[in-house]
Amino acid sequence: MNTLALAWRYLWSRPMAAALNLLLLSLGLASITFLMLVGHQLNKAFERDLAGIDVVVGAKGSPMQLILSGVFHIDVPPGNVPLKAVRALEQHPMVDSVIPISLGDNLGGFRIVGTSHAYIRHYGATLAQGRLWDAPMQVVVGATAAHKLGLALGTTFTGAHGLGAGGHAHGDSAYVVTGILALSGSVLDRLILTDTASVWQVHEDYTASADDSAEDRKVMEDEREVTLALVRYKTPLAALSFPRFINTRTEMQAAAPALEITRLLNMLGVGTDVLRAFAGVLLLTAGLSVFIALWSAVRERSGDLALLRMLGAPPARVAALLQCEALWLGVLASVLGLLLGQGFAAGLGWMLKLDNSLLIGGMAWPSALAGVPCLALGVSLASALLPTFAAYRVGVLSLLQTR
Repeated sequence: MNTLALAWRYLWSRPMAAALNLLLLSLGLASITFLMLVGHQLNKAFERDLAGIDVVVGAKGSPMQLILSGVFHIDVPPGNVPLKAVRALEQHPMVDSVIPISLGDNLGGFRIVGTSHAYIRHYGATLAQGRLWDAPMQVVVGATAAHKLGLALGTTFTGAHGLGAGGHAHGDSAYVVTGILALSGSVLDRLILTDTASVWQVHEDYTASADDSAEDRKVMEDEREVTLALVRYKTPLAALSFPRFINTRTEMQAAAPALEITRLLNMLGVGTDVLRAFAGVLLLTAGLSVFIALWSAVRERSGDLALLRMLGAPPARVAALLQCEALWLGVLASVLGLLLGQGFAAGLGWMLKLDNSLLIGGMAWPSALAGVPCLALGVSLASALLPTFAAYRVGVLSLLQTR
């Protein structure tokens, strides 16, 4: 029988101890895998959705809230800003482009976003079916939203007030689907996009009465608002003065995405450090458990080891037997740890419904996960060093005397 097969038999000769060691190692590795996956997916989402957005301009309030609501669409905006003020930004010498964003309605929890075609071009999204809107009340649906809502070309629907499911339905204002975007991995996958005029039309029709005159309608048009604007600078030097200009000279506020996301990650870092320390404690406990189990195994199997030596097995073969036992444990723990970590990440996405926001929870295999098997093998083999050395040093006569 070769060394690997014999080590496997020895490992499971004490199933309770083997299962406990395997569980401790797997839980520690699963915790580390989970942290790696969530960190990787968050960073990927932030980099992807923030690309090309230098500053977000909206109503005064929390800058973090403005970023989360306007870029990632996972929060409610602090308010609206006048359309005239946003159009004035387009004339600013430091501004290269302005993309308006209007929020307020949803369909089944997926946000209906009033914007321009530039929003789609910004993320490099392409159409899988149909065409872009060319008139109000036409929509282009992201791939994820279309799949989960069952929307197809030509489908008509009415939105509901608010950014979450359950709001009052705008029954008199129906949208029609003219296009469906291909899956891009960006925030657009979870949105329903339409012309900004559609949002105004829905809400003006909702608030207006049949007796309103043309003059009243004109007042509504003059008072039109948008939720926020995504701004791109002409030059990086604008970052030094443009936000200050907005914050001090206008009734709006400017939030820098890079700064706010850094603050967010710093706040999340405390919880991450706690989980990382917990994973470290589990791995340390697992290493000690493996050490004790193998050290006891050397003493319990003294007769078997003596027989192997008498049959001609060199000391290195006996030492390799214990190392292979630890190797089997590390390999099994690696597989279980990776699978459990993926399962924990998927569970987080399912429980918090993050697939509608930041796409956390799907299967991902970042290159950093290659370190998990290395860590598992390192812990298990290091724990076996002293027992292996003890088995290597003890002679046949000493082993027989222990019987």
